[in-house]
Amino acid sequence: MSARGFGVAAGLDSAVATQLAGRCEELGYTSMWSNDHPAASGLETLADFAEGSAAPQLGVAVIALDRHSPEEINAKIEETGLDRSRLLIGVGAGFSEKPLTKMREAHDELREEIPGVKLILAAMGPKMCALAGSHYDGAFFNWMTPEFAAQAREKVEAGAADAGRPAPKVYGYVRTSVGADAETRLAKEEGFYRDLHDGYRNHFERLGEPPGTVGVAAEDPDTADERLSAYAALDTVVVRGLASANFDAMDRVATAAAPR
Repeated sequence: MSARGFGVAAGLDSAVATQLAGRCEELGYTSMWSNDHPAASGLETLADFAEGSAAPQLGVAVIALDRHSPEEINAKIEETGLDRSRLLIGVGAGFSEKPLTKMREAHDELREEIPGVKLILAAMGPKMCALAGSHYDGAFFNWMTPEFAAQAREKVEAGAADAGRPAPKVYGYVRTSVGADAETRLAKEEGFYRDLHDGYRNHFERLGEPPGTVGVAAEDPDTADERLSAYAALDTVVVRGLASANFDAMDRVATAAAPR
């Protein structure tokens, strides 16, 4: 059975993030995650999580290397005082013109400049999945169905086998909303990403799924658990909570989607 992590958007109020991390630890989540975007630092949100929890790993998925250099990422880790042994640093190419080349060439520098952390590669297409398997400490999927995630995992494992190394762990966001407005929240979130850039447009075209259906929209916890459990190809299902940015709303999603 897959482990579960819980993820939020970077910039969540510090007090909310700290309280939420403690609550998620109580609920049995094994990791806490934040994205990273131009308006807010994911590593700062991880520092808030660290204040409220002791055991869960802390992951950022993902930091785009067209906005942050490896040296800058390492400096931010130092500034926030994060425990490197808990860190899962997800990295991606962002809007780089040649993303696969960017992430292949960045690997050695990332290892050198950001010591003591696990490096997780954002991977959607087959070649990036293979690169995650051959070089990185994990692969991070985004916007996938359970079936597509299983196919992508095979590419990660093939890349690892070609490199003669054990396959790394596979993580992935599963957008999750619970309650009467669940379908509306999922559709709004998905609609933003479907046309964000060519990478996402091509990815959703490959998926071939109707708009508003990639993720989990459930009226009740039992349905949420059943649909999240379908993502068996992921070693860790990261429940990306679609809720208002306050503790009560986030807690409702975290409780409904908690591991059983």
